[in-house]
Order: sequence, then C-alpha cells, then structure tokens
Amino acid sequence: MRISLVLGDITQQQVDAIVNAANSSLLGGGGVDGAIHRKGGPAILEECRKLRASHYGKGLATGQAVATTAGNLPARWVIHTVGPVYSATDDRSELLASCHHQSLRIADELGAQTVAFPAISTGIYGWPMASAAEIALQAVRSASTRVAEVRFVLFDREALSAFESQNPA
Repeated sequence: MRISLVLGDITQQQVDAIVNAANSSLLGGGGVDGAIHRKGGPAILEECRKLRASHYGKGLATGQAVATTAGNLPARWVIHTVGPVYSATDDRSELLASCHHQSLRIADELGAQTVAFPAISTGIYGWPMASAAEIALQAVRSASTRVAEVRFVLFDREALSAFESQNPA
C-alpha cells in the first residue's frame, strides 16, 4: 500500500472513499464532519439518519466505522468513524488506531482502492497532532488491507509537518 501526505481539503479528494471524523450521532457537526456534510449534500445526512433509525440508535461507538454514500463529493463513499477525545490521564491510543483499522476494514468491504483520511481527533477532540500522526501512520502501516493508496489530507502546514516527521521518505 502506498501512503501519501497532502495539504488540502478532504472534500475535494477524488478517491473511492473519504473518511469522516464524525461524532457519535452521525448527524453532522463541526470541522471535517461539518464540511463533509455541507459539501456532500443531503444524501449523506439522509443515510446517516437511516443508520441511526436502524443499527445505531444510540450512535456509533468510538473507534468504530460505517459507510454511506458520498453524495455530491468526488468520492463514491464516506466512511464515518468516531475518534476518541484526548485525555492526558487515560491512554486512548488504541481507540484512535481502531478508527483507522475499522475504516480500512469497511473500505475493503466496499472494494475501495483509494482512501483519504483526515487527522482524526485533532480538532475539537484535542488530540496532539504529533501523537495523532504517529498513531495514524502506525495503524495504517500495520493494517491488513487491500486498499492500494491511503492519502492523509491535512488541512494546514502544521498538520502536514507533523505527519511528515512520522513518515520519513
């Protein structure tokens, strides 16, 4: 599998699947989640509501993943995953790694060859960027997957730099 790091807007990535750093409600939020719902249009929210009404009545658990249409995005699917809130006293790194493993598992089930990830849990959930980069890259490298390319799409230069420092060429 090829891992690439790019500075950009995840909602503009032409990939098979875009990973959404969702909240457990699956009904949209801020940051990456809000951008994906806004640009993807109402089809994503409609499928998320159906998921809530059927399998995920209490919401999606932290570290898990589920897929919907990508609506108006230039991808086929959105894989929603709920990252953990950072804690300085409780090690939640396995949950953050699980977001990546479960997203790739769903990608394999869908037949996705290219997947774009954001820096999960680094926004409002407060995960330090360098730590998140280390966990994300290790999780993807260790995953058993048929995905050909994982693209980390980083919103600013600070995030890109943190991921680059964990992914020497």
